[in-house]
Amino acid sequence: MEIKDNISLKPYNTFGIDVIAKHFVEVTGLAQLQRLLQLSAYPDKFIISGGSNMLLTKDIEALVMHINLKGIRIVEEDQETVTIKIMAGENWHDLVLWTLDHDYGGLENLSLIPGNTGTAPIQNIGAYGVELKDVFVGCEAMNVQNQELQAFSKEDCQFGYRDSIFKNKAKGKYIITSVMLKLTKANHKLHTFYGAIEDELKQMNVVTPTIRDISNAVVSIRSKKLPDPKEIGNSGSFFKNPVVSKKTFEKLQKKHPNVPFYKMDDDTYKIPTGWLIEQCGFKGKRFGDAGVHEKQALVLVNYGNARGVEILELAEKVQKTVATKFGIRLFPEVNIIK
Repeated sequence: MEIKDNISLKPYNTFGIDVIAKHFVEVTGLAQLQRLLQLSAYPDKFIISGGSNMLLTKDIEALVMHINLKGIRIVEEDQETVTIKIMAGENWHDLVLWTLDHDYGGLENLSLIPGNTGTAPIQNIGAYGVELKDVFVGCEAMNVQNQELQAFSKEDCQFGYRDSIFKNKAKGKYIITSVMLKLTKANHKLHTFYGAIEDELKQMNVVTPTIRDISNAVVSIRSKKLPDPKEIGNSGSFFKNPVVSKKTFEKLQKKHPNVPFYKMDDDTYKIPTGWLIEQCGFKGKRFGDAGVHEKQALVLVNYGNARGVEILELAEKVQKTVATKFGIRLFPEVNIIK
């Protein structure tokens, strides 16, 4: 268990922000994680995993613990379904590819989402009409105070739109160590109705899609719209899509008849944040090395050497402008470390 000093976190966050961890350690086992949490020499700890959902705006004085727990195994299965347990350090897209190789259905719409599996429940990741909660069984998390493993059921996690108990009441109190998902082995339920999946499948000349076809379509769509963090620093969608009441939506539609929307139920509508930001003229704009992506206005990017505070200043400018023009408040999907 080697604790290193003064380590750059640039390789550990997809924004590519170059901040320094005063102390840093790789966590590869549960017993090691317990021992590290008990270390009185480092009273403050900071957890990092895939680094895909955070914006670092300063150096970290605490002990940075990089959660790198590995392993995937089958817990139980029958003819129709399989339940798998995935350790927190497994890359999410690698997991999706593993399920496709085994013809397990349920994660195909969530292809190419950056980050690791352990952080997926924190914000209930979702894309193209599917959310993690749709296949989620439970997770295990280590209590930071007493170092005991605790099981969380789907109900315990209190999932909402890009939300969970781990972003609210349990924030900072637990470290997710593994996740359990229930997937289909046969009679896969395909979700092709959301976004551009059906159009993409047509372009691929696919009439009767498989789960791999849907994954390929999602990968193609995301690759066209979203920048690769390995090429341009980013954290995917920076803001949540706002969900507004029917009254607010009708008022918005009256003023902006071409506003795109997704009706969630009789009284709530989801508005694409990318459209709101684009209408405010930010799409493709660059402010030094911080900018708004040229193809997807929902994505803020680091063109090279932007500091975290510069990305944050841009985000706040976007929020203020959208609020002034549309009367809608945008909330970050990204965890901002101030």
